[in-house]
Amino acid sequence: MGYMEFISGCDAIVMGRTTFETVLSFDIPWPYEIPVFVLSSQLNNLPPHLADKAHLVKGSLHEVLAEIHRKGYNQLYIDGGTTIRSFLSKDLIDEITLTTIPILLGGGAPLFGDLPQELNFELLETRSYLNQVVQRHYQRKK
Repeated sequence: MGYMEFISGCDAIVMGRTTFETVLSFDIPWPYEIPVFVLSSQLNNLPPHLADKAHLVKGSLHEVLAEIHRKGYNQLYIDGGTTIRSFLSKDLIDEITLTTIPILLGGGAPLFGDLPQELNFELLETRSYLNQVVQRHYQRKK
């Protein structure tokens, strides 16, 4: 439902510790083929079997992005609620792809939370899958 096309346009994934630990808890082989950068102030190392697949990064978001960009990764998939909110609060998100599945869970954490300023985005494309799932692609208007 669009994931393979989406991920093929990404150089690397940036996720927080909670998302990383959630992925590890699935008890499946590592699901990512592109490099993953794990933001964490609490972790000191990652499991050895992921040495060539996942990398621990620390520092301010600007420092982390500079480090990742120096390694040649520019099209980043930012994953995980807290990590997404952190990047948005610093106005470091250029594009957003939102996928809506028509199931109401009746709870959960807010996707975006409070932001220090309004961020305007422009709709670039809308796709529908199985006449149920809607995916919208937005670009930041500055």
